Amino acid sequence: MTASSPGRTRVTALVLGLSTLTACASGEAGSSAATGAITVQNCGQELSVDKPISQLYAHDGGIISIVLSVGARDQLIAVTGMDQDRDVLELAYPEARIDQLKEVGGEYPTLENVLAVKPEMMFAGYGYGFSKSRNLMPEDLSNRGIKTYLLSETCKQESGARGTMDAWTALTTDLRNIGTLTGHRENADAVVADIEKRLASLAAAPASGEKPTVFLFDSGTDAIFTSGSYGGPQAVFDAAGVANATADVKDTWTEVGWERLAASNPDVIFFVDYPGQSYQQKVDILKANPASRNLEAVKKGRFVNLPYAMWVSGPLNIDAAEWVREAVEHFGVAPTSSISPTLDVRQLSELPGNDWLK
Repeated sequence: MTASSPGRTRVTALVLGLSTLTACASGEAGSSAATGAITVQNCGQELSVDKPISQLYAHDGGIISIVLSVGARDQLIAVTGMDQDRDVLELAYPEARIDQLKEVGGEYPTLENVLAVKPEMMFAGYGYGFSKSRNLMPEDLSNRGIKTYLLSETCKQESGARGTMDAWTALTTDLRNIGTLTGHRENADAVVADIEKRLASLAAAPASGEKPTVFLFDSGTDAIFTSGSYGGPQAVFDAAGVANATADVKDTWTEVGWERLAASNPDVIFFVDYPGQSYQQKVDILKANPASRNLEAVKKGRFVNLPYAMWVSGPLNIDAAEWVREAVEHFGVAPTSSISPTLDVRQLSELPGNDWLK
């Protein structure tokens, strides 16, 4: 993800329909008796492999977390784009030997990086590694015999915007597909089942008469980089029972004007902890900009900072949802519940802000 990347009823319906929606989105995944091939549907296209993938290249923290969560750590032969998420990945997957993952290239992968490690498949997405400007697109790899799997959150609409399915469906599709492609489908199903159980708990939490409104602030100067209805944050906010101020934007990660923030008058502002603009810089910008400095959330310091990999599409979205619920309860804009976050982000010593957690 870069710049270049009513309440309980809605969430309950999401939980009840999650498996059905995922099946419709991904199609029947599995082995073909006729050919022995393993086949899944990815962004509307059939993707087949002769046997489980044993050499996988992954880019970006959220994508890496999908691979780790389904138990395919040993197939992960190289990664890029993990620096900002190293701590949270180690916290979430302590047995995954994160420090031993082979990191190649810099912040973004190049065609040369990928070709050098000779993977069978690359798992990335549009805006999450694949980029025309960097001359690395799926066709550039397929022409060289390397298969690609696209992050479902980034499937393209006819308009060119990213996002073609509900955000939870996009995630569970990827979990099941990557589990299938790497020979770990049972693990993937267990991850999905855990997500569904925790979604049900969130859905059962007491709801206020009107949903709290929240705004996701990734970064901002002339415009604000945030996320619309197809991005991972929409899944997080839906599950937590809050209203995403930019839910009407039919895209994933995108820019909006400062007037959108001012008009939404959010109860809480959430930050994406991501290099390029520090937590304190974001706070200072919000306190200085005429469009935001008089907002109640800004004046009262209702800011929550969570790691990047908890916001982009990935299994840590459910952890983010639990923390969003914890935050809106803390700030008194949602009723107290029995929800207790599973992943203790307070252990992340390098995560700035969040004084309210202590």
